[in-house]
Amino acid sequence: MASVPPAGPEPLVVLSDVQKHYGQFQALKDIDLTVDRGEVVVVIGPSGSGKSTLCRTINRLETITSGTITIDGAPLPEEGKGLAKLRADVGMVFQSFNLFAHLTILENVTLGPIKVRKMKKADAEKEARALLDRVGVGHQADKLPAQLSGGQQQRVAIARALAMKPKVMLFDEPTSALDPEMINEVLDVMVGLAADGMTMIVVTHEMGFARKAANRVVFMADGQIVEQATPERFFTQPESDRAKDFLSKLITH
Repeated sequence: MASVPPAGPEPLVVLSDVQKHYGQFQALKDIDLTVDRGEVVVVIGPSGSGKSTLCRTINRLETITSGTITIDGAPLPEEGKGLAKLRADVGMVFQSFNLFAHLTILENVTLGPIKVRKMKKADAEKEARALLDRVGVGHQADKLPAQLSGGQQQRVAIARALAMKPKVMLFDEPTSALDPEMINEVLDVMVGLAADGMTMIVVTHEMGFARKAANRVVFMADGQIVEQATPERFFTQPESDRAKDFLSKLITH
């Protein structure tokens, strides 16, 4: 019988020497980042530091100027069917909910599995209802997005991404468009996903979430990764002056 190798970290998302230019402006500089399967990485930093751009390169919403990005060992595809498959494997939740306004909540969540994953409608609806229950909006399945609060719509957007059974979930400031009382209901869902072992890359200003759910905090400034550490170490003993300055400006209650 073959011996089973010890289970070490399994790299799932690997960015190597990634550069991104917009004309003369360099938005990402020398980005090296590996995210292991089951890891929750929270990306923080001042506005304009490249966090969202970094997030959007991972499912090729933004192209990179040079360097390589691989998902589960495969390089990002250029166009066509490969790109559609990548987008199915890499779930994305944006600041704006991007739900289809003319479709019910249930239809929003089943659209991808039926069209892209070729699931039978009945199977897709059964899974969608289970996911909507999981994010706490199962009773809203037959409503239109406009009939839901922002927090509920964002939880539907998370369910929609999960319905594709992605290998990794990207969150680009998922709570920044929400009223304060709705933020926690979305973060609670994300904490639950993290606890279930979902691989997540989260760009956020919510430091409480970073402390609670992250395995690692990645701090960016001026398009570069300045430092990365466990939440405990980052928030108590930041190494760089940029991180110390950033943390000193956070509102502390």
